[in-house]
Amino acid sequence: MASPSRRLQTKPVITCLKSVLLTYTFVFWVSGIVLLAVGVWGKVSLAVYFSLLDEKATNVPFVLVGAGTVVVLLGTFGCFATCRGSTWMLKLYAMLLSLIFLIVLVAAVVGFVFRHEIKTNFESNLNLALRDYNVTADRHSEAVDTIQRTLHCCGVQNYSDWERTEYFTQRGIPRSCCKSQDDCSEEDLKDLSKAKLKVFVDGCFFLVTSTMESKMSIVAGISFGIACFQLVGIILACCLSQYITNNQYEMV
Repeated sequence: MASPSRRLQTKPVITCLKSVLLTYTFVFWVSGIVLLAVGVWGKVSLAVYFSLLDEKATNVPFVLVGAGTVVVLLGTFGCFATCRGSTWMLKLYAMLLSLIFLIVLVAAVVGFVFRHEIKTNFESNLNLALRDYNVTADRHSEAVDTIQRTLHCCGVQNYSDWERTEYFTQRGIPRSCCKSQDDCSEEDLKDLSKAKLKVFVDGCFFLVTSTMESKMSIVAGISFGIACFQLVGIILACCLSQYITNNQYEMV
């Protein structure tokens, strides 16, 4: 058993560690709220783009929402464990933080490795959406119209991609490609040479992938930052648990 003087000397150290860990846990809890918000923002902001991706890719925002929920719950548990000064709870907290850190790290690596596959998949689905485009307002056709209007683009690589579609033979280029709805007749849209002056000529593929990369980089940056931040919590929880164990410190 540690001597009373030794315990008296280490008590301020343990108190300091608890204060720092409590501060960390609060920040960690807030980061969970941020992760939740980013997941919801990603679902709303990138919904139109996700609709033209593989079904697995559309689950990314839900994964972030789920991860945010877990972080909030774990942060609450960590706060309780720190206040109680329970060694087993602190060790469990550190283990759970380590597990989440590994999961986020693996997810980030997988996302980075398969980013080119996501681009290829998007280009393929965008080509299919143009081929099957119609005015019955199906999900993919609405996505194409929204992308063309929002990003001021037309077609996949350029506006002439529409010439190879069945829709073009019937009604020409869609009105969502028009620079001005007031100066864009159906006659103009059926003639590529005339349409070139009336519609956006740049393709959507490059603009969409650039937009998605910029927004996903924000999501990835926040996620990676939270993952690295967990290392601090793991070290603090382990140190506090070790100090309490070695000095037989008990909360009164």
